[in-house]
Amino acid sequence: MRFPVTCCLVVLLLAGMTVRAEEIGKVSTTFKMVGANDKIVIEAFDDPDIAGATCYVSRAKTGGISGALGLAEDTSDASLACRQTGPIVLPPEVASGREDGKRVFRKSTSLLFKKLQVVRFYDRKRHTLVYLTYSDKLVDGSPKNSVSAIPILPWPGNR
Repeated sequence: MRFPVTCCLVVLLLAGMTVRAEEIGKVSTTFKMVGANDKIVIEAFDDPDIAGATCYVSRAKTGGISGALGLAEDTSDASLACRQTGPIVLPPEVASGREDGKRVFRKSTSLLFKKLQVVRFYDRKRHTLVYLTYSDKLVDGSPKNSVSAIPILPWPGNR
């Protein structure tokens, strides 16, 4: 009886630590007679550590009855586009490379064990932020991934 309670507490704690994404839009990809249609969802999130850096993620969302109930496992298909949306000043931890590979976004894509993640790297030579999205699973992840980069440029009115 202890396992379900512990498991639920862990899920609630992990859910509280994730960056919230704003849904921008969605399109249906298949028709389901019963339950929700399969969809592609577009969401935006701001890098929690770097003001002026915004990423857009498109991802598959499984429909049907299990999808409507939140029990379906979404596929690992995702795409990522990140842009400079304001002046960017890199924190020292990012500029030094000490935070390379830091997770800046995570979204659950199954009831418990599968997550879509976005991690950030800093390419010092090109003065560019690089973001990578991939999915992982408790036992095995997926090699499907997408990458996007933001060359850090002077922002108008902030020179």
